[in-house]
Amino acid sequence: MSENRRALISRYEDGVAEVQAALADFPTEQLFAHPIPGKWSAAEIVHHLADSEMQAAIRIRRLICEPHPVIQAYDQELWAQRLHYNERPIGPSLAAFIAARESTVSLIRELTDEQWRHLGWHTESGSYHAETWLAIYADHAHGHAGALGGRPETVKFAVG
Repeated sequence: MSENRRALISRYEDGVAEVQAALADFPTEQLFAHPIPGKWSAAEIVHHLADSEMQAAIRIRRLICEPHPVIQAYDQELWAQRLHYNERPIGPSLAAFIAARESTVSLIRELTDEQWRHLGWHTESGSYHAETWLAIYADHAHGHAGALGGRPETVKFAVG
């Protein structure tokens, strides 16, 4: 396994701890607040992380198992609205994020070079394989944890 891939897997795995650390000192009474207009609340970020991570877990599995996988994009703003991100408790979504990521870490550590390069197609960005997937999701949780930790400019970290 290349050193770059190993580093990205480690960063992907570390995303859980970073999100947990950012939430550890987050004021409960501020979870649903929108201090910056047009940016997501902390609760919306956590629900997005859960839904995005569950999508990511399925995406990598499809990329590994299907002969010509098509990775479907989704409208994260629509999901936030229709799935009531700013009205639901965050505990179950945080648990789902952690479980999906931990399950996927153990999977991606075992992939062969051939599996990393198996080509799929993303409905918005085109050619897509496990290496592309890893490059995106290795940073995804970190970007949102930064928003929770006081860097609101990173709140909306798009993944499609």
